[in-house]
Amino acid sequence: MAGLNVSLSFFFATFALCQAARRVSKALLPGGVYASFAQEAMRVLVELGPWAGGFGPDLLLTLLFLLFLAHGATCDGATANPTVSLQELLLAEASLPHTLLTLAAQGLGMQAAHTLTRLYWAWELSDLHVLQSLMDAHCSSALHTSVPHGMLVEGACAFFFHLTLLRFRNSLPIYRVPLVALLVTVMAYTAGPFTSAFFNPALATSVTFHCSGHTLLEYTQVYWLGPLTGMVLAVLLYHGRLPRLFQRNLLYSQKNKYRTPRGKLAPGPRDTQTPAEGCRSREPVWRGVGR
Repeated sequence: MAGLNVSLSFFFATFALCQAARRVSKALLPGGVYASFAQEAMRVLVELGPWAGGFGPDLLLTLLFLLFLAHGATCDGATANPTVSLQELLLAEASLPHTLLTLAAQGLGMQAAHTLTRLYWAWELSDLHVLQSLMDAHCSSALHTSVPHGMLVEGACAFFFHLTLLRFRNSLPIYRVPLVALLVTVMAYTAGPFTSAFFNPALATSVTFHCSGHTLLEYTQVYWLGPLTGMVLAVLLYHGRLPRLFQRNLLYSQKNKYRTPRGKLAPGPRDTQTPAEGCRSREPVWRGVGR
C-alpha cells in the first residue's frame, strides 16, 4: 500500500506540476509558441506518469483512462503524439514550420519526462522504485511478439484511434473525451501483451527504445512506421484522399451537388395552343398573298 501511495502521489504531483507550468507558459509566451511548443512539452511530460510509476496492469488501465479524461479536459488541444501532429499536416490544418516546432516540443517533453522519471526512481521512495532504479540500465523490451506482428498491432491501434478522432472531432467534449479515453483503455488491454499498445512514437521511444532485446531498426519499424501507416490509412479512408497531397478524391466518387429535377417539364407558350390554333398557325403564308 505504501508503494501505491507513493506512485499515486508521483502521478498527481506530475500532473499538477505540468498544469502549473502550462498556465505560466500560456501567460508568458506568445500564443503561437505556447500552442505549438510549451503545451506539447508539458503533455508529454505528464503522459509518461503511469509508465514511470511502476503500476500493476489493473491500476495502470484505470489511471490511463483517468489520464485521458484529464488531458481531454485541461490540455488545450495538446496531443503529445507525433502521429496526431502529422495528421494535422496531412489534413492541411497546420503548416510545416508549426508541425516541426510541435515535434521538437514533443521530443523535449520526452527527454524531460525520462530525466524526471530517473530522478524519481533515484529517491527510492519504495521497494519497487529501488528495483526499477537498479534495472533501468537493463530493462526488458515492451515488444513481446515478432516485428511484423508488432507493426500490425501498433498500426491497427493507431488506425482506430485516428479514425475515432476524425469521426468525433466536432462532437461535444462531454461525449468525445470519454469515448477516446475508453477506446485507448480497451486497446491497451487488448494489445498490451504484444506491444504495450503505445501507438505513440514519442512515448514508445522514451519507454522502450533504450531497452535490450531488439535493434533500433526493429523498434522504429514497430513503434514509428506502424502507427504512421495506421494514421495515413485512417485519413485516407475517412476523407478518401490526403488533402495535403491530393485534391481529387481517390476512393469515393464525387456526386453532383445540383441534381436535375425529375418529372414533366412545364408547358411552354406553344404547348398551350388549342388544336385549331395550331392548325391555323401552320397555314402556308403564300395563301394570304394578293388578298
